[in-house]
Amino acid sequence: MRVMGIDCGGEYTGYGVVEQLSGRELHCCCVGAIKLSPKEALEVRLNRIFDRLNEIITEFHPEVVAIEDVFYAANAKSALKLGHVRGVAMLSVARAGLPVAAYAPLAIKSAVVGYGKAEKSQVQVMVTRLLKLDKIPEPPDAADALAIAICHLNIATTLQRQAAAR
Repeated sequence: MRVMGIDCGGEYTGYGVVEQLSGRELHCCCVGAIKLSPKEALEVRLNRIFDRLNEIITEFHPEVVAIEDVFYAANAKSALKLGHVRGVAMLSVARAGLPVAAYAPLAIKSAVVGYGKAEKSQVQVMVTRLLKLDKIPEPPDAADALAIAICHLNIATTLQRQAAAR
């Protein structure tokens, strides 16, 4: 199974494609982040995200896309901007005809680190180990995107095992 993880953000939108090979071995197909300039108009930034995500989907052919579920922000303006980015990401995925799975931040951190309130640096280290990467993915949003993909792979594998046991 090949999963694309997307970590939506106002400054960086992280992305990563992870493939589960034979058994439980994981392979990182790509990882990165789309840097957004606050000096650019919102519609220009959203278009950049849309175009780049479309390129990644076209190049790496994920079977499913996993994103972080909506969480509540203290700042309404930040939450609205995040909602715009998330909407554009979901539109890109829908245009490609791919299913979307959303996971809460606690579930993602638990799946990767084993602790739902882990720090970003802990997520980066564990993603690096699980995927046997040469270096820690930067910025942290890129590592978060990989963590979201790994979370989906873990949950999908568990559900397949449960279905087979029935």
